[in-house]
Amino acid sequence: MTGYEIRAALEAESTQIRNLIHLVGINPTGLDWRRFIVAVDQRGQVVACGQVKPHGTEIRELASIAVHPDHRKLGLARAVIEVLLRENPRPLYLMCMSHNGPMYEKFGFQVLQTGQMPRYFSRIRKLLDVASIFKKSDEELLVMKLE
Repeated sequence: MTGYEIRAALEAESTQIRNLIHLVGINPTGLDWRRFIVAVDQRGQVVACGQVKPHGTEIRELASIAVHPDHRKLGLARAVIEVLLRENPRPLYLMCMSHNGPMYEKFGFQVLQTGQMPRYFSRIRKLLDVASIFKKSDEELLVMKLE
């Protein structure tokens, strides 16, 4: 992972963060550069990012974990996640597609059943379950928690 700087985002990088989120195709809502940790390459380009976003006063979500396709498999997502986990109190929640679940389990996150989820996440899960009638993938949305 040499040649990258992991640090808090700068306001001037907000467009790069938004572009990276759109490039990798993840949820583009609730992007606030002030909550982001970024990985920046030697040219000053944001190549990975992540944030913890609040939902009210009690719920915090690890979110917006993205790595540019040209910079994957270098440990950048792990480095960003480790900083976010160090800097944020528990519990932390996250939503991810089931193929990403094992990666988050390595950090100690555990899959929640619908009855264990805060209301915010159970509502989203129900919406996606309804939408899944029309999808062609076996992927499911996981809600996970780190105590």
